Amino acid sequence: MHRIGYLLTDGFQVLSLATQSVFEFANLAVGKPVYSIEHFSPSGGLVRSSLGLTMQTRPLQAPRLADTWMVVGVNNPLESETAATVLDFVRKAGSQARRTVGICTGGFILAEAGLLAGRRATTHWAYAQALQSRHPDISVEEDRIYIVDGPFWTSAGMTAGLDLAVGLVEKDLGPEVARSVAHKLVMHQHRSGGQSQHSEMLDLAPKSDRIQSVLNYARQHLKQPLGVEELADIAHLSPRQFTRVFTAETGQSPAKAIEGLRLEAARLMIEQSRHSLDVVARETGFRDRRHMREVFMRGFGVPPQAVRRDARRVMPAHSGLTDGQAS
Repeated sequence: MHRIGYLLTDGFQVLSLATQSVFEFANLAVGKPVYSIEHFSPSGGLVRSSLGLTMQTRPLQAPRLADTWMVVGVNNPLESETAATVLDFVRKAGSQARRTVGICTGGFILAEAGLLAGRRATTHWAYAQALQSRHPDISVEEDRIYIVDGPFWTSAGMTAGLDLAVGLVEKDLGPEVARSVAHKLVMHQHRSGGQSQHSEMLDLAPKSDRIQSVLNYARQHLKQPLGVEELADIAHLSPRQFTRVFTAETGQSPAKAIEGLRLEAARLMIEQSRHSLDVVARETGFRDRRHMREVFMRGFGVPPQAVRRDARRVMPAHSGLTDGQAS
């Protein structure tokens, strides 16, 4: 039996509890109770969430009450102070439990307890820089869904906790069970830990349906040149009008936005497929592999090969990705 302990503090982020559905459906997929879940808080009793929902909890006792501790964050970790009793407990859990997890801004509590010193970690993108500033001894990677560094797992914000929970199930019960759970929860896909928190489409956020339709078209036709004339025709505007409207609504020129979409698509292909880099470059509209590398260096500061190596570290060993396919 895998015992999961959720550590809740006042104002905890209620969405973090959605991760419990992952363990519930893992039990259903296996056909027997392989996970048990309990809630804990510093004093026990009722604890109020950020939304006002209250949860009944047990008081914190021995860290060995759970194999895996899920430390739940709050909406704004910069406005709350973690009690000394919580930090002491989390330190003990980090040395005695099999895994200690910081969900969303729960990573701040792990950091304050000293568990992440000298390690890689992530958190909600809105607070990643603050985490790095407060704890310069941590390598904070704000553009990751979740990170596993030894027994410590940290996730990005909000729904990224679901991906981390599926990752825990995959570690415990294998990829088939993890895929079954993701399917039952209607998760479009199980995002790997190395995947980006950000979406280029969301960052652009156009104000009109006309420009949104252009972006949708571009994403579906990345192999094409996608010049201004072609995109302007989709928007039913002259090239000059289109460039002006597009830039005003998205804050980027059409060329810069298209490059961002290509970059995002290429990274996803590199992380999730076994295609060679030449194929990835061709399928996402780069002139060639060298051009793609230049854009990766400009956008991410690392070459495509580094992104693939990082993705392979979180891939299960059975994935079948060979060195020849990864080149």
